[in-house]
Amino acid sequence: KVELALSNDLDIIFCFGEELFERKSNNHFQVVKNQLENTVLKLDRHLWRKIVLAYEPIWAIGTGETATPEQAQEMHEFIRKCILESYDKTTSENVSILYGGSIKPSNATEIFSKKDVDGGLIGGASLDAKDFQLIIKANSSL
Repeated sequence: KVELALSNDLDIIFCFGEELFERKSNNHFQVVKNQLENTVLKLDRHLWRKIVLAYEPIWAIGTGETATPEQAQEMHEFIRKCILESYDKTTSENVSILYGGSIKPSNATEIFSKKDVDGGLIGGASLDAKDFQLIIKANSSL
Protein backbone atom coordinates (compact mmCIF):
# COMPACT_ATOMS: atom_id res chain seq x y z
CA LYS A 1 0.00 0.00 0.00
CA VAL A 2 2.83 2.37 0.88
CA GLU A 3 4.66 1.74 -2.38
CA LEU A 4 1.43 2.02 -4.39
CA ALA A 5 0.55 5.36 -2.80
CA LEU A 6 4.04 6.75 -3.34
CA SER A 7 4.18 5.50 -6.95
CA ASN A 8 0.98 7.47 -7.56
CA ASP A 9 2.62 10.63 -6.20
CA LEU A 10 0.65 10.65 -2.95
CA ASP A 11 2.10 11.76 0.36
CA ILE A 12 1.40 9.28 3.14
CA ILE A 13 0.92 9.11 6.87
CA PHE A 14 2.11 5.65 7.86
CA CYS A 15 0.50 4.50 11.12
CA PHE A 16 1.96 1.64 13.13
CA GLY A 17 2.21 0.38 16.69
CA GLU A 18 2.03 -2.55 19.04
CA GLU A 19 -0.71 -4.39 20.91
CA LEU A 20 -0.87 -4.32 24.72
CA PHE A 21 0.33 -7.93 25.09
CA GLU A 22 3.39 -7.08 22.97
CA ARG A 23 4.24 -4.16 25.23
CA LYS A 24 3.63 -6.14 28.41
CA SER A 25 5.85 -8.96 27.12
CA ASN A 26 8.57 -6.35 26.47
CA ASN A 27 8.49 -7.14 22.75
CA HIS A 28 7.20 -3.73 21.63
CA PHE A 29 10.48 -2.47 20.18
CA GLN A 30 10.93 -5.55 18.00
CA VAL A 31 7.30 -5.38 16.83
CA VAL A 32 7.68 -1.75 15.77
CA LYS A 33 11.06 -2.41 14.15
CA ASN A 34 9.54 -5.28 12.14
CA GLN A 35 6.66 -3.06 11.01
CA LEU A 36 9.12 -0.41 9.82
CA GLU A 37 11.48 -2.91 8.17
CA ASN A 38 8.63 -4.53 6.25
CA THR A 39 7.42 -1.20 4.84
CA VAL A 40 9.08 2.20 4.94
CA LEU A 41 12.65 1.10 5.69
CA LYS A 42 12.68 -0.64 2.29
CA LEU A 43 12.12 2.60 0.40
CA ASP A 44 14.61 4.78 -1.46
CA ARG A 45 15.83 7.68 0.64
CA HIS A 46 14.39 10.32 -1.71
CA LEU A 47 10.85 9.09 -0.95
CA TRP A 48 11.11 10.04 2.72
CA ARG A 49 10.16 13.64 1.91
CA LYS A 50 6.66 12.27 1.14
CA ILE A 51 6.26 10.28 4.37
CA VAL A 52 5.00 11.20 7.83
CA LEU A 53 5.18 8.50 10.48
CA ALA A 54 2.52 8.14 13.16
CA TYR A 55 3.30 5.89 16.10
CA GLU A 56 -0.05 4.66 17.41
CA PRO A 57 0.19 2.12 20.20
CA ILE A 58 -2.93 0.09 19.48
CA TRP A 59 -3.51 -0.48 23.18
CA ALA A 60 -3.85 3.27 23.76
CA ILE A 61 -6.52 3.97 21.14
CA GLY A 62 -10.05 4.27 22.46
CA THR A 63 -9.31 2.06 25.46
CA GLY A 64 -8.80 4.66 28.14
CA GLU A 65 -5.18 3.48 28.40
CA THR A 66 -2.58 6.10 27.56
CA ALA A 67 1.15 5.85 27.08
CA THR A 68 3.12 8.05 29.40
CA PRO A 69 5.00 10.91 27.76
CA GLU A 70 8.19 9.02 28.65
CA GLN A 71 6.95 5.89 26.84
CA ALA A 72 6.07 7.98 23.79
CA GLN A 73 9.50 9.64 23.79
CA GLU A 74 11.28 6.32 24.26
CA MET A 75 9.53 4.80 21.23
CA HIS A 76 9.96 7.89 19.05
CA GLU A 77 13.68 7.93 19.87
CA PHE A 78 13.86 4.23 18.96
CA ILE A 79 12.09 4.90 15.64
CA ARG A 80 14.62 7.62 14.76
CA LYS A 81 17.42 5.18 15.62
CA CYS A 82 15.94 2.59 13.22
CA ILE A 83 15.81 5.19 10.45
CA LEU A 84 19.37 6.32 11.21
CA GLU A 85 20.63 2.73 11.00
CA SER A 86 18.93 2.22 7.61
CA TYR A 87 19.59 5.64 6.07
CA ASP A 88 21.43 8.59 7.61
CA LYS A 89 21.26 11.30 10.26
CA THR A 90 19.57 13.83 7.97
CA THR A 91 16.75 11.44 7.08
CA SER A 92 16.21 10.43 10.70
CA GLU A 93 16.15 14.04 11.91
CA ASN A 94 13.95 15.41 9.12
CA VAL A 95 11.13 12.86 9.14
CA SER A 96 8.07 13.92 11.12
CA ILE A 97 7.02 11.37 13.72
CA LEU A 98 3.59 11.99 15.22
CA TYR A 99 2.15 10.40 18.33
CA GLY A 100 -1.34 8.99 17.91
CA GLY A 101 -2.18 7.25 21.16
CA SER A 102 -5.05 9.11 22.78
CA ILE A 103 -3.79 12.66 23.02
CA LYS A 104 -6.06 14.74 25.23
CA PRO A 105 -5.91 18.29 26.59
CA SER A 106 -4.62 16.85 29.87
CA ASN A 107 -1.54 15.19 28.34
CA ALA A 108 -0.89 17.13 25.12
CA THR A 109 1.61 19.68 26.44
CA GLU A 110 3.78 17.07 28.10
CA ILE A 111 3.73 14.71 25.10
CA PHE A 112 4.39 17.48 22.58
CA SER A 113 7.31 18.77 24.67
CA LYS A 114 9.26 15.54 24.17
CA LYS A 115 12.30 15.89 21.92
CA ASP A 116 11.40 13.26 19.33
CA VAL A 117 7.62 13.82 19.21
CA ASP A 118 6.88 16.14 16.29
CA GLY A 119 3.13 16.45 16.81
CA GLY A 120 0.00 14.42 17.18
CA LEU A 121 -2.40 12.39 15.11
CA ILE A 122 -5.55 13.40 16.94
CA GLY A 123 -8.48 10.99 16.91
CA GLY A 124 -11.39 11.05 19.32
CA ALA A 125 -10.40 14.33 20.96
CA SER A 126 -10.83 16.08 17.61
CA LEU A 127 -14.58 15.41 17.79
CA ASP A 128 -14.94 17.85 20.68
CA ALA A 129 -14.16 21.36 19.43
CA LYS A 130 -13.05 22.65 22.85
CA ASP A 131 -10.74 19.69 23.47
CA PHE A 132 -9.28 19.98 19.98
CA GLN A 133 -8.68 23.69 20.45
CA LEU A 134 -6.88 23.03 23.75
CA ILE A 135 -4.68 20.42 22.09
CA ILE A 136 -3.79 22.85 19.29
CA LYS A 137 -2.92 25.51 21.87
CA ALA A 138 -0.74 23.00 23.74
CA ASN A 139 1.25 22.32 20.59
CA SER A 140 1.56 25.95 19.53
CA SER A 141 2.73 27.03 22.99
CA LEU A 142 5.97 25.04 22.68
